[in-house]
Amino acid sequence: MNNFHVNFVKNSNSLAGSAVKTVIGTPFTHLNRVNSTNIYAMEQLQAKLAEHGAVFFADLQTAGKGQMGKKWESESGQNLLMSILLNVSALNMGDQFALSAAIALAARDLLSEYISSNLTIKWPNDLYWGDRKAGGILIENQISGGIWTYAVIGIGININQTQFEGVQNKAVSLKQISGKEYHPIDLGKELCKKIELRFQELFVENGKNKILSDYNEVLYKKSQRVKLKYGNIASIYLIDGVSKKGDLLATSSMQHQFKHGEVEWIIES
Repeated sequence: MNNFHVNFVKNSNSLAGSAVKTVIGTPFTHLNRVNSTNIYAMEQLQAKLAEHGAVFFADLQTAGKGQMGKKWESESGQNLLMSILLNVSALNMGDQFALSAAIALAARDLLSEYISSNLTIKWPNDLYWGDRKAGGILIENQISGGIWTYAVIGIGININQTQFEGVQNKAVSLKQISGKEYHPIDLGKELCKKIELRFQELFVENGKNKILSDYNEVLYKKSQRVKLKYGNIASIYLIDGVSKKGDLLATSSMQHQFKHGEVEWIIES
């Protein structure tokens, strides 16, 4: 059984118009130790013990989850590890990438307060400083009766950790970049405010178009030539951008559209 310490403040939920108005980050639950904040958040949601705006922050994950089934490694108490419950029933199933882009932008908005340059989003939603990974996002959805009801937003950002091993040896932390130490919980609460702003943007006129435009402006390797591996073939492509549906647009002899998981980036050291 996981041992954890809980701190929270309650706040009621309400739907006004098309967007959920509850402040994201209330309640804010602090867990000392958990298998995965995403697993924990989903369990709370399914047990009807949590709803929109609830945040679960952990000092340590024993089975942190990354993209494509990868494990997310992190030293205890050194980083930002949290999951957020969002009621997305007012959005359409086709808006899943718009939400992903909004969350990635919010995380970048937070880091840009402390990092002045070289901060990008690597498709689909990793945070990069130069060619090194500063953070990642994993979104898991609850779909009921064909309706997209909730999204569990898992976010991991390297804050004070300075040693990384294995597949994460190309990672970088905020401390390594700025030379300063930070309080991960405080940054987690700041991130909630950034996410609130970007989430509400999804419901205003032309908001989704602005999110896509903002995302493409800070896209990793945008307008640069990179090597991508599709199947067994590696070729040089010019990165054009990302489509409204979330496909990577890249040109070799002609423009191609790649879905997430179809291509592997080959970044030369």
